[in-house]
Amino acid sequence: MELDLYAQVGILLGIATVVSLIMRLLRQPLIIGHIITGFLVGRFALNLFSELETLKLFSELGISFLLFSVGLTLNPKAFKDNGLVSIFTGFGQVVLTGGIGWLICMLLGYNSVTSLYVGVALAFSSTVIVMKLLSDKGDLDKLYVKLSIGSLLIQDLIAIILLFIIPFTNGTGEGGDILQTLIFGALAIIAIFLFSQHILKHLHPYLTRSQELLFLFAISWGMGISALFAALGFSLEGGALIAGIALSTLPSRHEIGARLAPLRDFFIVVFFIMLGTTMVVSDFGAILIPSLILSLFVLVGNPLLQLIVMGRLGYRKKTSFQTGMMAAQISEFSLILVALGVSLNQVDENVLSMVTLVGIITIFISSYLILYSDGIYKHIAKYLSIFERKKTREKRIPSTHIPVILIGGSRIGFDFINLFSKGDKNFLVVDHDPDVISALQKNGLNTEYGDVNDPDLLEDLKVHKAELIVSTVPSLETNLILLSIAKRNGKGPYVIVVAHQIGHALELYEAGADYVVLPHFLGGIYAAKLVKKFTNDALELQSIRETHIKKLHARLVQGQEHPKFDRSV
Repeated sequence: MELDLYAQVGILLGIATVVSLIMRLLRQPLIIGHIITGFLVGRFALNLFSELETLKLFSELGISFLLFSVGLTLNPKAFKDNGLVSIFTGFGQVVLTGGIGWLICMLLGYNSVTSLYVGVALAFSSTVIVMKLLSDKGDLDKLYVKLSIGSLLIQDLIAIILLFIIPFTNGTGEGGDILQTLIFGALAIIAIFLFSQHILKHLHPYLTRSQELLFLFAISWGMGISALFAALGFSLEGGALIAGIALSTLPSRHEIGARLAPLRDFFIVVFFIMLGTTMVVSDFGAILIPSLILSLFVLVGNPLLQLIVMGRLGYRKKTSFQTGMMAAQISEFSLILVALGVSLNQVDENVLSMVTLVGIITIFISSYLILYSDGIYKHIAKYLSIFERKKTREKRIPSTHIPVILIGGSRIGFDFINLFSKGDKNFLVVDHDPDVISALQKNGLNTEYGDVNDPDLLEDLKVHKAELIVSTVPSLETNLILLSIAKRNGKGPYVIVVAHQIGHALELYEAGADYVVLPHFLGGIYAAKLVKKFTNDALELQSIRETHIKKLHARLVQGQEHPKFDRSV
């Protein structure tokens, strides 16, 4: 008996939940579980869905919502700052990986056309998979992520252009279509950003009066722009990203992203299930060895090429390494590209099966490489120095002694900056977000860009010689690294860190922290004191309320800029 669509979706979600629970118990990435679910419900095992159109629609929504959310975190200024690097790394990966991939396929005995298809397919990394993993990891605001996003977008653009051009090599299509499409796309982008800057900015106060209206507007804006770009001949992904970037300068962008998160997470799960469903490999024995060789090239060769390019461009070895990890898998565009070659009778079907198997292997393994890149880096950092120049564009270590170091200049860090600004000791703010650093520098503060997960940076900063270190970063691993270097030999500065869990706080105390701030508990204590004040004196609470409103207005971020700090003593 064939199940109706509702029952099929219900069973699908049930299986996905069980598999995800198993992955969670095994401490494995959930994305792996979703792909496994796709295998189980697809033709590989249960053959649950008679047709996949519904899953395809859900997966397209997931891609759109994910890239729309990513776009909300990308201020157009980031493209201006990192655009040249993104072009170098994006084009560099396509050219170098494509060329070496073509050579490997020729050595494996494939003809030149097939080798070209496969080589180019290996050159594209997956924007969707990388963004999902980085979102899970919580690294979306770091420099290496901004660089990776730029590189991935360049690759996606190249892939889209190739998908337009390839049919013409088979004698199909009209010569002027590509140029016309690109012109329409450019005009659409210009119109969207003009509308965002000159009309949406004035409509925004009205939209934010109703949270339901803001939510509905965000969905309709994202899906509408995606549909527009798809109608013009571009991808849904590109349209969704442009839609998000167009809203990235609005004050409510964080609220929009937070409200879209549950919807995004649901549909993106279906995308990965769909990916697993469609990955059916035939003639396994004949393609196994070539697939393993090509997978090894993608997993090792792509990151290595990125390391070389990023190092030559002047980035620190950790930034180069983590950017390289983003390139260790092939893209959904890779499968689409080879499938197009099959439909044009330029490539055999077994080649598509081989590239599909490469996709399965690289997606699985790269998930671990991306999520655990910090731990991997610790073990191989000393071997990566050959890729780093003596003078890097990230390295601006102060030559004078800094008695006070603040790690993390946003959120909680704002209060510490105000406190230190009123003192008489020189202090340094360290942050991994270039936008935060730029805003702080405009206010005349002494800053240092860097990721404190990098022990080399902490050594360069001479944290063990400071008098006081305050870390507002709530990451347990980050603070343990900081304490291990700052408190070497049982000595060192006073170190205050932040934690969100009691267990983490106790572990940090054991590692030598002088005080651990638990914001949630402090907030509860402060709220209780306010209740007590209210019961005793309502006028005093009103005064506190007005003071708080003024402070919140002072904190209100316009774009990516921090408010001015009171440097009076």
